[in-house]
Amino acid sequence: MVRKKHQFINQLKDGEVVNDFFAVKFKKPPRPYEGGYYFEIRLSDMTGEITAKYWGSADRKEVLDIYNSFSNGDVIHITGVVVQYRDRMEISMHTQDLLRRVSRDEYNIEDFVARCPKDVEKVKDELIGFIDSVTNPHLKALLDSFFRDETFMREFERAPAAMHYHQNYIGGLLEHTVNVAKICDVIHSIHPKMERDLLITGALLHDIGKVKEFEVTTSIDVSREGMLIGHIVLGKEMVMEKIKSLNGFPDLLALKVAHIILSHHGKNTYGSPKTPQLPEAMAVHLADEMDAKLSLMIRYREEADTEDPWVWTKMFGHIFLE
Repeated sequence: MVRKKHQFINQLKDGEVVNDFFAVKFKKPPRPYEGGYYFEIRLSDMTGEITAKYWGSADRKEVLDIYNSFSNGDVIHITGVVVQYRDRMEISMHTQDLLRRVSRDEYNIEDFVARCPKDVEKVKDELIGFIDSVTNPHLKALLDSFFRDETFMREFERAPAAMHYHQNYIGGLLEHTVNVAKICDVIHSIHPKMERDLLITGALLHDIGKVKEFEVTTSIDVSREGMLIGHIVLGKEMVMEKIKSLNGFPDLLALKVAHIILSHHGKNTYGSPKTPQLPEAMAVHLADEMDAKLSLMIRYREEADTEDPWVWTKMFGHIFLE
């Protein structure tokens, strides 16, 4: 029987008693402390992450049995208390507290990984509309090779746009991609000398590597490819591989598409191997940054739990709430 989750990480307070489900992102093996053995778990839900520590007895086998009773990616039911440690909240559990792996039919996956708040079918229609508006046959064939592929689209629809920041939910990549294309379309209406087909193609493909960068189970995590290579290079490789299969695709046009993908973070210090050298590349970079930052700022404002007229964030500083 599915149980409704009622305690979410971003709402936990110091001293609060915890009695709820959480997803396990990773765990660290038991280590000794003055009272016995303890281990650490990183927990998550749709609102964020928090560290939990289980303070066990001096019986190492007993603590190991509890530690081995669940794995990364599982959902566990725990009891404990929220404490503040080095300016961070964490959950403290002891031998008398519950720690139990729960079965799949006991929880709602959307409590742990949120879904796109928009109508996904409508967003997909908008995506197809942009593809249909591209008149260059080579770029149209490239877009079709990705987005008319049902297997790829299932992966693309499920992918998040980020792990923690903007549109970090199932369907987030689809939403973000269409938003970037919309912004680029407006930019083109102001600066019509840009190549619209190249601009829209770059917008739709700029984050394509995120399909391989993230893994979604009971949480959003970075894949091995994402950690070691990253979505920018992965995306460039995916696109160039498709281009090889398309007859007569112009070499210079392929380089321009690759450049937009490689430069869309704008600066080397932000992960881009190249900085934008085409107006279309600059437009995609600015549109990508605009959608990501505005989405995140709006979310921070909506989630602010304070009576103050502002909230302070690490990324933006102060955000006015009134």
